[in-house]
Amino acid sequence: MGLALDVAGETAPSGDVPVGAVVVAADGTLLGTGANRREADGDPTAHAEVLALRAAARAAGTWRLEGATLAVTLEPCAMCAGALLLARVRRVVLGAWDPKAGATGSVLDVVRDRRLPHRVEVVGGVREEECGALLRDFFAARRPGAAGDDPVVDLSTWTGVVPGR
Repeated sequence: MGLALDVAGETAPSGDVPVGAVVVAADGTLLGTGANRREADGDPTAHAEVLALRAAARAAGTWRLEGATLAVTLEPCAMCAGALLLARVRRVVLGAWDPKAGATGSVLDVVRDRRLPHRVEVVGGVREEECGALLRDFFAARRPGAAGDDPVVDLSTWTGVVPGR
């Protein structure tokens, strides 16, 4: 998670939401990293997880990342959760839960849906306070005066226990 936090810092110049992801092979080899680049690239699919999976597939020489683990600073959204399934990733390790759009256990649980042929193990809350603080600081700087009471973005939700858990 430390490397994912470092990678998240790469988003500062572009103003992208600071999310970082890394993919590690079953033997511990680093296969790929990714930081959000939606703003930088003007690409709605340029999420950290997708970019890390693309880099990992290139490094591995295959899209099948069986046995791999993806570590990410923020719980994956539905698109990224779907990408984890399609890449056949074994495990996702996440920092902060996303109670607004998370799809690995908080709002949705795409990766453990028994109707699908592949499931992903989820390990959540790793270095959660650090990952959450990174996001809280980012949004607080862009929304002066926001103290968690904004009806659109409740900054207090970026750390802590996932509702219903």
